[in-house]
Amino acid sequence: MKIINVKLNGKNCQINIGYNIFSNKNMISYLKVYNNIVLITNVTLYNIYKKTIIFSLRQFKVINNIIILNDGEIYKTFNSIKIIVNNLIKLNYGRDITLMSFGGGVISDITGFAASIYKRGVKYINIPTTLLSQVDASIGGKTGVNNSLSKNVIGTFYHPKCVIIDTMFLKTLPRREFISGLSEVVKYAILFDKTFFYWIKSNLDSILFLDNKVLYDCICRSCKFKIDIICQDEKEKNIRMLLNLGHTFGHAIESFTKYTLLHGEAVSIGIVISSIFSNYLCKISLEQVQEIIDLFNLIGLPVTGPKNMKSKDYFRYMIRDKKNFSNKKIRIIVPNKIGKCVLLDNVDINLLTKIIDNNFLNDVLKYKKI
Repeated sequence: MKIINVKLNGKNCQINIGYNIFSNKNMISYLKVYNNIVLITNVTLYNIYKKTIIFSLRQFKVINNIIILNDGEIYKTFNSIKIIVNNLIKLNYGRDITLMSFGGGVISDITGFAASIYKRGVKYINIPTTLLSQVDASIGGKTGVNNSLSKNVIGTFYHPKCVIIDTMFLKTLPRREFISGLSEVVKYAILFDKTFFYWIKSNLDSILFLDNKVLYDCICRSCKFKIDIICQDEKEKNIRMLLNLGHTFGHAIESFTKYTLLHGEAVSIGIVISSIFSNYLCKISLEQVQEIIDLFNLIGLPVTGPKNMKSKDYFRYMIRDKKNFSNKKIRIIVPNKIGKCVLLDNVDINLLTKIIDNNFLNDVLKYKKI
């Protein structure tokens, strides 16, 4: 098991990465240090793990209550926060409790947000059960809920006390969810390390077959990229914005489709649009854009947005993106090349309209390397 200690202005977080971590008695002892742990999960995961992991946590008196929410992005709302807070109040929990999220990015975001506002802040722990949450959502302290008008615009920066990343959970993860999570892994490679990009491509079969060693390496490397960034820019004032590569378009797609596409699927489309826009601006080469598209195709991730979604539909949601200021100017991240990305501060709406509405996407997708 790998342990990474993250220190952020006096806020310490221990990240544990391994396989079958909960069979380790030391981990159980470690968790029992926390007082009055309340587990927050969804109905799907509760039914899968109620006789194994959840049973063990109860048996060893690690947790003393469970709050079960509905499963899905559509439930990442204030109503779920209300359910958690009302239950905590009814059970007379004070400021000495610890909330424990057990689930994917939705559960970790909701749990973290509830922890940040209950009694003006209580401790929380993340146990991410999806690949996407293991490499991204569970680390970095972003919490929040969605609004009918926009995604993730309501939330706080509030760090967990520890994160327990157990690759064993990926064995029961639906295939589509696992593939969706790989978009965030590819994102890190496009952002920071072309060697990692080609490593993913070379090891893709092993990753897709859930090889323990390769998955462990993949997750450790991804987490290291995110940790390095949040240590430089905890509250997204500058360099942390790069982690939103593909997300400005992706969040718009999620909102437009009412979350029928998974987050990672929308992000892969967003990365492709950002890459094609970058090529149009004479930044990234067409060959590298095609390499990005090819890798997403190999993984099984989508590369084109909904056919009925026009530029005006994108802009309706993008203008409310949390990276933007109040001047109604859109900011997006684009790759200059694989391994190097930049923030565009004042994007030309007319150019973006051409890219989205005038078949530039189709032209690039038809491109074949000679």
